[in-house]
Parts: sequence; structure tokens; C-alpha cells
Amino acid sequence: MHPLSRRRLFQLSGGLALAAASSPALAQASPGDLRGDIAILRHAWETMHPGLYRYNTPAQMADRFAGLDAAWSTPGSFQDRLLALTRVTAAVRCGHTFPSPFNSSDATVAQMYPGRALVPFRFRWIAGTMVVTRDDSAEQAFPRGTGIAAINGTPTSALLAALIPLARADGGNDGKRVSLMEMRGEDRFEAFDIHLPLILPGLSETAAFTLSDGRIVHAGLLTLAERKAAMAPAADPAPDANPWTLDQDSDGIARLTMPGWALYNSDFGWEAWLGQAMDGLTADGARGLIVDLRGNEGGLDCGNLILSRLLDRDLALPADERWTRYRRAPETLHPYLDTWDRSFLDWGDQAVGPDERGLYRLTRYDDSAESGTVLRPQGRRFRGPVVILCDASNSSATFQFAQTVKDYGLATLLGQTTGGNRRGINGGAFFFLRLPASGFEVDLPLIASFPETPQPDAGIEPDIAVATSARDIAEGRDPQMLAATARILTA
Repeated sequence: MHPLSRRRLFQLSGGLALAAASSPALAQASPGDLRGDIAILRHAWETMHPGLYRYNTPAQMADRFAGLDAAWSTPGSFQDRLLALTRVTAAVRCGHTFPSPFNSSDATVAQMYPGRALVPFRFRWIAGTMVVTRDDSAEQAFPRGTGIAAINGTPTSALLAALIPLARADGGNDGKRVSLMEMRGEDRFEAFDIHLPLILPGLSETAAFTLSDGRIVHAGLLTLAERKAAMAPAADPAPDANPWTLDQDSDGIARLTMPGWALYNSDFGWEAWLGQAMDGLTADGARGLIVDLRGNEGGLDCGNLILSRLLDRDLALPADERWTRYRRAPETLHPYLDTWDRSFLDWGDQAVGPDERGLYRLTRYDDSAESGTVLRPQGRRFRGPVVILCDASNSSATFQFAQTVKDYGLATLLGQTTGGNRRGINGGAFFFLRLPASGFEVDLPLIASFPETPQPDAGIEPDIAVATSARDIAEGRDPQMLAATARILTA
């Protein structure tokens, strides 16, 4: 299955709309209207979501829908409704099922970001404490390495415990959930920024931050516009921009940094650039290669080109079978479905079944390049040591790349456990389900993959685990890069 990153879904959502389902003013939606949205969501999931019962029973999902109905039947704010909806979507335990700001209307996104309510720094979670990686406050009150122990009196460990159940991730991979709830400045819409106001009401204008040393600092909060202004260009690149860098230092090690592989609508000729870069490693006599995939959720299978320069023979990768929950999308749902490919409405005889699970074997892509992929040697083979830096962000194409590297010993994985899940994921094709009364959009994956043999409910473990400490952050040290460098220099 060819996974899609959240950036890819945003790029495609403006493509082919099946209908222009307009939304009334969100504040005017009645409980009856909202109940209709819940019925639409439930009907869509029960008839089309292939992973709905991967980690839940029908009875459990029925209880969750009943809880959503109860929450939306009482007077509440947009934030209250978003919180209740997110609890349900996150409970599916699918990394591609969530109310997506990337595919939502401008009006909905504006309500997801209620004014000045964003923390004025970037941070990583370390042992339940926010450790600042960059200070964006007007007061310059949070030097790098500062530990934040509480916000407005609520311990950050309690905030993290409340945030984890709201994060989209596959199965029991909580490392991915923690990663999503960090503020790294890598996306135009950060999950933490959306979800913190849901669990910590009253954030507005300023907040009191309790530091790890006990001091309390009052600082101004940020707006979404201010957050975006402080982000690197890579968070929203130009169509022809090269998002990657390749540097070779005096130690002879080449370092390839790849923050993303979502290059679907890009004018950047990535295959030619990457092929030339990989071939140049041998010509330049590089001592080794470090590929930095930290923060990279996935996109295209760019990693296959890297692997083609490491192989000395063909490598046949196993093909996961694809499954879908429907043959034809219910016509009653058509007004609420957007997508970039109308053929997703009707798989026809390419959906074979159903089986005892209610799933159809999808044969449409069996003859594609992604089915039973054979990796072949290409270009100039690089024989030096290769280290791949991985972390919990790696959850789609980068997860599959890490799995291939680990399973076949093609390079050394170093860093932290990946995102994704060895039990398979849902993705490949999508509808953007638009709920007319509430104005919410929920991403709906249409294809599921399942492994042929039982697998653990987990991501891919690195060959060498290297964590980041608060001291590393304070001193500007990159422990994963240092460990990878030492690994190659002593090889």
C-alpha cells in the first residue's frame, strides 16, 4: 500500500470535490443538525473504514458514538465539540483518521485556533516535562533547555497524559502520540497547538509557566499567524524548492537531511537530484553516509532510490494484501465526500468478497510498481557504512523504509522507535468526509494492509537506541548525529 502523508492529503483535497456541501454558520447548528453529522460519520465509518475494527469491537464503537451524541446534544462551544469528536477519532487508533486542519475550510481552521492561545516556544517532551528547544516569546523568557513543569498551575505531566488519548496514531504506538504532541515547528498546523486549548481552557493572551526550578514566569501567548511567521521555510516550501540537504564535512562523512518525502505536487526533480547525490558518494570517496529522517512522516517512496545504491542484487519485498470495507460507496454519503479520484466511489470487480470480517480483497493495485516491489541495483553502488537516523515521526513511507532497512540489514537504524505499526496501517486512498452542520472534516482512509503473520503492536526498534536529554538540548548537542558519526568513524 502506498501511504500518503498529511501534507499530501492537503494538497489533494482541493482537487475533485464530489459535491459542494456547504456549512451553515457553525454557531447556529442545532443539536438536531449535529446529531445528523454524527449519523453521517457513523454511516461512513461502518460502511467504508477498513480499520474501524482493527483495535475496537462493534460494541465499543457503538458506545463511542453514543458518547459523542451525548456530548453534542448539550450546549457547548466549538472547542467542546472538537474535543468530543477528537476523542472518538483517536480511539480508532489509526494514524490517518482525524479532524484535519489541512483539509478543513478556513472558517473551521480559524475556530481551531481561538485567538492568542499558543505557547511562545518550541519544545520536546522529556520525562513528562516540556524542554524548550527554541524561545519565541517577546520576553525572551525561555532559553533553550528550560524545563516547563506547569502551565497555569497544571503540571505538564498531567497535560501530556490528557493529550495522548487525543493523538492520531496506529495501534498502541504511544511514542508516536507523544511525538505529535510536541511543538517542533515542522508543520503549518501543529497538533499540540490545536489540542492544548481543548484540555486547558482559558488560555488567552498570557499564561503562567512554572519552570523546573520552581520560578513562575508570566509570558504572552502567540497567534497562529505569529507561529507561522517564526517557522522555517521547510514547513511550507515553494513548489520547486529542494527540501533536502547533502553536506560532506572534513571527516569525510556525507550527511543527507530529509525532513519530508511529500513531493507529489512539487516541481523539484527529486529523483535526478537524489540519484546524482547518491552516485556522487562513491565518486567523492565518502567515508560513510548518515541519512537523517527525524521528523519525516513519509510521502513518496524516496527511500527506495537510496536503497538501490546500496544493493548488489535484486531484493524482492513482500507484498501486503490490500483490503477495503466496501465495493461501492453508499450514494447517500456522496454529498459529503471529497476526493481527488472519483473511481474510489466504486471499486467494481476489483473488490472481491466480502470475507468473514466484512472486508473486500482489493486487487486494483496488484500489478502496480508498489505491489511486491522488487528493488534493483541502480547507479553506482555505495559500499561505505550507512546510518539512518529515525524517530517516532516515521509512520508512513518512512516507517516502511525503516522496516526494510531493519529486516534486510541494509544499514544501521539509530535513534528512537519509529511511528507506524508492524500490524499494518490504513491509508492508500482517502475520502475527505465533510460534516455539514458542525463544519468539521474527518480524513477517511479507504485501504487497509494486514501482515501475513502475527506481529507486535509496535513500531520499528532501532539497532542502536539513542535518546535526547534536557542537557543535550540546553547545550545544543545532537546525540543521535554524534553517535552516528562515531559509529562510522570506528567502522
